[in-house]
Amino acid sequence: GHTTGPSLNNDKLYKFAYSAEVYVDRVKASLQKSAGYRISSGVDVNLLWRNPDNDDDQLVKITMKDVQVENVNERPAAKNIFKGKSTEKIIGKDYLEALQRPIVVELVRGKVKTFYSYQNEPGFTQNIKRGLASLFQLQLHSGSSREVDISGKCNTTYHVRQDQVTKIKDLDSCEIERKRFTSHNRILDVGTKGTSATVYVLEDSFIKSIKAEENFVFVLNYRRKTGAKIISKQKLELKSVQAGMGLIAAKQVAGVIKTLDPNYVAVPLEAEPVKSECKKCPSLSEHWQSIREHMHPDKLSKPEAAKSFLSFIQNIRKATKEEILKIIRSENKEFLPQVVDAVTSAQTPESLEAVLEFLDFKDASTFILQERFLYACGFASHPSEMLLKSLTEKFKGDVANEEIRETLVIVMGALIRKLCDREGCKLPAVVEAKRLILNRLEKAKKDDKVQMYLLALKNALLPEAIPVLLKYAESGEGPISSLAATALQRYDPSFLTKEVKETMNRIYHQTRKVHEKTVRTTAAAIILNSNPSYMEVKNILLSIGELPMEMNKYMLSMIQDILHFEMPSSKTVRQVLKDMRAHNYDRFSKMGSSSAYTGYITRGPDVSSTYSLDILYSGSGILRRSNMNIHVFDRNTELHAIQVVIEAQGLESIIAATPDEGEENLDSFAGMSAILFDFQLRPVTFFQGYGDLMSKMLSATGDPMNVVKGLVLLTDFLQEIQLQSGPTASAEFMGGLAIDISGGMEFSLWYRESKTNVKNRVAVFIAGNTEVDSFFVKTGMETTLEAETALDFISTVQFSQYPFLVCMQMDRVDSPFRTHMTKYESLPSGRRYTARRGKAATLAGNEYPLHQENSNMCKKVFGAKSDSAGSWF
Repeated sequence: GHTTGPSLNNDKLYKFAYSAEVYVDRVKASLQKSAGYRISSGVDVNLLWRNPDNDDDQLVKITMKDVQVENVNERPAAKNIFKGKSTEKIIGKDYLEALQRPIVVELVRGKVKTFYSYQNEPGFTQNIKRGLASLFQLQLHSGSSREVDISGKCNTTYHVRQDQVTKIKDLDSCEIERKRFTSHNRILDVGTKGTSATVYVLEDSFIKSIKAEENFVFVLNYRRKTGAKIISKQKLELKSVQAGMGLIAAKQVAGVIKTLDPNYVAVPLEAEPVKSECKKCPSLSEHWQSIREHMHPDKLSKPEAAKSFLSFIQNIRKATKEEILKIIRSENKEFLPQVVDAVTSAQTPESLEAVLEFLDFKDASTFILQERFLYACGFASHPSEMLLKSLTEKFKGDVANEEIRETLVIVMGALIRKLCDREGCKLPAVVEAKRLILNRLEKAKKDDKVQMYLLALKNALLPEAIPVLLKYAESGEGPISSLAATALQRYDPSFLTKEVKETMNRIYHQTRKVHEKTVRTTAAAIILNSNPSYMEVKNILLSIGELPMEMNKYMLSMIQDILHFEMPSSKTVRQVLKDMRAHNYDRFSKMGSSSAYTGYITRGPDVSSTYSLDILYSGSGILRRSNMNIHVFDRNTELHAIQVVIEAQGLESIIAATPDEGEENLDSFAGMSAILFDFQLRPVTFFQGYGDLMSKMLSATGDPMNVVKGLVLLTDFLQEIQLQSGPTASAEFMGGLAIDISGGMEFSLWYRESKTNVKNRVAVFIAGNTEVDSFFVKTGMETTLEAETALDFISTVQFSQYPFLVCMQMDRVDSPFRTHMTKYESLPSGRRYTARRGKAATLAGNEYPLHQENSNMCKKVFGAKSDSAGSWF
């Protein structure tokens, strides 16, 4: 009768030839030069029993014979790691015996109902046999179902055409326990794709041949040239059919198994996790000693620092809490901050426990270490609920240093956002942290407390916080109002409701009260960036000319930037400009030195990056705000890589100038605030109050003040894969950034000149390792990429005349860039084959072009300097 699965003939022995191959290489490379290996063997298959009540219930015995291990590609003898070694020597006697012990499979309508093997068999030989048994699972009618095989429980689709059956397995749907984590932002992450297809050819209602292939591809989203692929192939071909043993007579399966060998047990068909132990790996302290010198504070902006940081994290992830504490407790204060960076970035329960046991928040003397720990938490690539819970507990307890207390809550905000982005908004720790921040903000009376909670909300970007931010933006005083407005600016425009836009319009047009220029310009930017209506744009354009002097120029510059850079609202702006009342010479010829400009740093097939620079002055020529941003984006996602804002106010009294309208009573203040990779850091104050300003001016060295220094884990991706043929594979990509950002403000009353300088020094190291581990042989590919660069942003202002002269410069130094790739095959004995290639280049330094007006001014500033140099006597 017809069965819905393949049917074996009684008293026959089917002899097959089997091979399983793996290849590892770059994504676009041909397989001829790939690293890899092949396992081949004979396979004997015979029917043991058929259910007397259902001829589609069969018990089949499968045995591997004459196992061989060899290269997947031809290699000269000197490069062949298997040369002169017997299979027994390569795999090991016990393992080879286990591999060649038969397995028994119960097939019901073509699907594996039960897989019988021996109980204490090594996991890796068991998995190779599971991979072979899974091949025998198929159905003879088209359709889809969820099936369990070596890959777990997966959605599987069959297409049947006469004697050919194609089985497609959707690997994304497979339920199997495997380690996996990804980076928080898609741009910094790794794109993955996996496919699996098996083609069966049938003859005489049983299998004639099987060909199966699985492909896995991994690419860095921000540089798709850097990536890897793993290909796994299986082939089973019928060689002959011979006379075989007779069937075993029994009513039930259990009886047959008992007769055959009572040691057989039913084991799951799904692969079991196996990991080969590292024999010669250094301990955590040995590893630390070998990289320690590269982690010296003076070497932190070098690629070697980022490279050592990544390898240290990998080792910390395998370490116990005691091993980690031993290093932390024995290190001196120069190296400790870097150790804290790495331990925190490892993000394992053990590393978190170790660092929390070591740090005492009640002790103000370890301020630097507490801050480094918190910043590393803020940059965490895949934070846990436990981390947020621990920080919330610390925040509620005693914290000796007020700045650390502020940083704690700012970081809690960042963690809320990261956990919410991963469907974790309803986790108890997230709910509690949200409630704490919103409740405490409501009760806060002092300005500095309000600012602290607003900064946390600026990181958390909670939809429910929008009404609160609107209240502070519209009714708060100067700095608070400005902070609430910049927090709203960070939301995706889709969250900015009608109510938000109405409030921003009221702020910009000062309908209810007078606002500072910084808040008004932020409100205008929010309106123009969130799909503005024709009337909103028209009202903004009509206001130009009625604004304070420098603000006129700034708004004009913002409108011109929207047009020049073809921003989303440029269409509406162009429509409005057809109206002569909005677009006339009087409006568009306003004098001033403020400006806004956006340009491209890179435009590539994978990602593009832009820089924007906007500067707003007060009418007397003193800086109010300078804002430098670097954004990176691909087709779907955006990453706010860097923002450095320098704000100053109330400095008119120094040069005996008149403050602008609404700014007469502002306290003297200058400070700097930075966002790094979507994470708002705690702002830094240069000076606060007139007395502080005068003492700093008289003792000023002009030395830059450090804003952020340390090591950041940018890309953090790991995926373990169960290959259909039995081995385990893994792809790990890590990207580390060594960063040093400093900023300073110099003032010279003699030359009536001020200078702000922001230095960004960065080094990046990216390492990818894609490996297939079969216990007795490993094969894989390592890729590394390193680069270092420095970006300086200098603005010089001469306010001895009006309009005062402003020259802005944005320079990048020569940037070396190196890539390396190593493919390898290795045996536990240490015998290894490697193939290497590398490339080095230098990206020439350049000065980024800002608008033409700026270039003209720079000529004047530097021209004026050389003129005055010789006129002393």
